[in-house]
Amino acid sequence: MAVRRAGAAQMQALQLFTAVPTYYNEKVRIKPERAAKFREALDAAGIKPARVMVHGAYVLNTASAEEEKASRAKAGLARELERSTALGVGACCFHPGSAGDGDPGEACDRVGDAIRHALETVPEEASGTRVLIENTAGAGKTMGRSAAEIARMLARVPKELRHRTGYGLDSCHLFASGHDIGSSAAAQRAVLDSFEQAIGERPGFFHLNDSKHPFGSNKDRHALIGEGEIGVEPFRWLLADPRTEGISLVLETPHEREEVAEDDTSADPFDLKMMALLSTLLPPAQ
Repeated sequence: MAVRRAGAAQMQALQLFTAVPTYYNEKVRIKPERAAKFREALDAAGIKPARVMVHGAYVLNTASAEEEKASRAKAGLARELERSTALGVGACCFHPGSAGDGDPGEACDRVGDAIRHALETVPEEASGTRVLIENTAGAGKTMGRSAAEIARMLARVPKELRHRTGYGLDSCHLFASGHDIGSSAAAQRAVLDSFEQAIGERPGFFHLNDSKHPFGSNKDRHALIGEGEIGVEPFRWLLADPRTEGISLVLETPHEREEVAEDDTSADPFDLKMMALLSTLLPPAQ
């Protein structure tokens, strides 16, 4: 149904959960028949599996210094990669979590070790499903706020597995964590350059979200594009940046409808509004 609703909005990319995001889900698997129906729906909607992302559960705190939490999060991430691979999608992304009372550097290493465990546990299939770190808004001891932190996490992954992982950037998180993506196109480009240079590669996806809270607030609250503190123009600059070409650009903006009937395949009105706006921001075809 998520695929059908995305198709109704003329979307070419999609993000979804494979299980309830408030649980570790370290024992949840995808049945083959369910995966087959999912792929059939993608084909009918005209959405390429490579442009589909799975979002990891919110409770996966791979950065935690608490052994039980870190262990369950590591197992949960591996199972998430297994489910995503079974669906044949392009990637699964996740929030690294919080260091809590622990050392931030060691927390980064734990995140990297969890990624390595997932990649070593789940064989690479033809779909090439990747595990991608999502940058964070930087509240408290939350890890993944800076390019340096993400680079340290990925440095723990062995060279032979490195192509199966990477990172992505959320516009609201960048803005909230104090990265200047809104004052000018040049300032935004410098931010993206800093991530690419520190990590050694371009982002694997972008989340396109405005921010309900001011620059540097460290608050992760998304708003419809043009109705938050970032505004419309920075998204025009972003869509003109070559780093947004050929990868999934995903809306995590609010929906108008809080509840949807299980058999309702129609697009949410706010999704349609965002798609119409983004189409006006695309650079002219070359």
